Amino acid sequence: MVSKETRTTTSTPTSMSPSTSTSIRSSAGPQSEAGGTAPRAWLTRLVVVGIVLAALNLRPAISSFGALLEEVRDGLGMSGTLAGVLTSLPSFCFALFGVMAPRLARRFGVGAVVCGGMAAIAAGLAIRPYTGTTAGFLAASALALMGIAVSNVLMPVVVKRWFPDRVGSMTGLYSMALSLGTGVAAAVTVPMTEALGGSWQAGLTVWAVLAAVAVVPWLPLVRERGPGGDQREASPAPSPMQSSVPSPARGTSVTGQGAGALRITRSRTAWALAVFFGLQATAAYVSMGWLAQIFRDAGVPAGTAGLLLAVTMAMGVPLAFFIPRVATRLPRQGPIVIFLGVCGLLGYAGLWLAPAGGAWVWAVLLGTANCSFPLALTMVGMRARTGAGVAQLSAFAQSTGYLISIPGPLLVGVLYQHSGGWGLPLALMAGLMLPQMVVGVLAGRDRTVEDEAEAAR
Repeated sequence: MVSKETRTTTSTPTSMSPSTSTSIRSSAGPQSEAGGTAPRAWLTRLVVVGIVLAALNLRPAISSFGALLEEVRDGLGMSGTLAGVLTSLPSFCFALFGVMAPRLARRFGVGAVVCGGMAAIAAGLAIRPYTGTTAGFLAASALALMGIAVSNVLMPVVVKRWFPDRVGSMTGLYSMALSLGTGVAAAVTVPMTEALGGSWQAGLTVWAVLAAVAVVPWLPLVRERGPGGDQREASPAPSPMQSSVPSPARGTSVTGQGAGALRITRSRTAWALAVFFGLQATAAYVSMGWLAQIFRDAGVPAGTAGLLLAVTMAMGVPLAFFIPRVATRLPRQGPIVIFLGVCGLLGYAGLWLAPAGGAWVWAVLLGTANCSFPLALTMVGMRARTGAGVAQLSAFAQSTGYLISIPGPLLVGVLYQHSGGWGLPLALMAGLMLPQMVVGVLAGRDRTVEDEAEAAR
């Protein structure tokens, strides 16, 4: 599929060979004022730094909260059901705000929206520990999650635009940084809280600093607009991803508006990928929100439970770089889907049978299973034949998928509170792994959403 994608890109008027991609990028952003190869190379390196720093900030807001869930619940007087609402909040915000990302990017520019997203993360994380109420904590968390949501959707767009010939490796780098940020936040939040005097507020606030740092490399990219300060991204020819830009040549934007709009909902593969995305997101956010508590309830010390959660998240660091590269070399990704699903089933079974005795093994297995996320991102790029199709599929799969994932963490909290244990929640998660494998195999078939949408007309 990689070679197929490359042939498609180079055969259209929007081809992005190394020389033309440089010229298009220079007209789309601040490079237009940088008159030579060296400044353009410098800006490209800045984009790489921006991608890595942005990815590092896309999960600490969630995994740091999971590591201190018990302290936050006690401090704010939350019930298990309310804690379940908080663990479901990421999915809700990603579904609600993620669908807005293409429109915002079309109006303000991708760089400006990602920069604003990083600023929103920093503000939300700085405010939420000190609101003093559950409602205030929810509202500030939603602000941070809004920033994460728009960046979630636009990061693949940035990768496609700036690195059209290195999508696999850059997606791997992005996914690896995302997993690293998740794991580090889970590992160090508890000991860092203890070092700061035991205040959970201070332990959560620290992550706002990392988000503030991530704003810096995106500031030069805020000016990625048309001549004269036009409030839309401008490019004489659209990038392979079509990013979020209305294309004058084709009249088609990332949102599917215009004469060449792709009716993504007519594609069975798009729906399969959206459901797969939603089910893997359910498993991921249950892990981030509840896994440390499962280990603590089994008698594992809080610091060790945080490290176990970190191991689960950190498994994505090497695997997130490896899996996309393997997936792009296979015409069908079903075997990878099955392997990851089996790891998940074994992990949930182990948590039910011996949560403390085999804790490190279960953490590794669940961390491997959670690498369905980089696989889903990779399949987004492989299941569309055109750049605009990739952009539409990314927005559809992520927004719909996160909408599907909303009830999972909330239901886990309700089952935990009313059953008094983790048997029913773990049975639920193991049961959801089965349809995840089915739809993942369907999404991994060698076909494109454009062909399916055309056949459905």
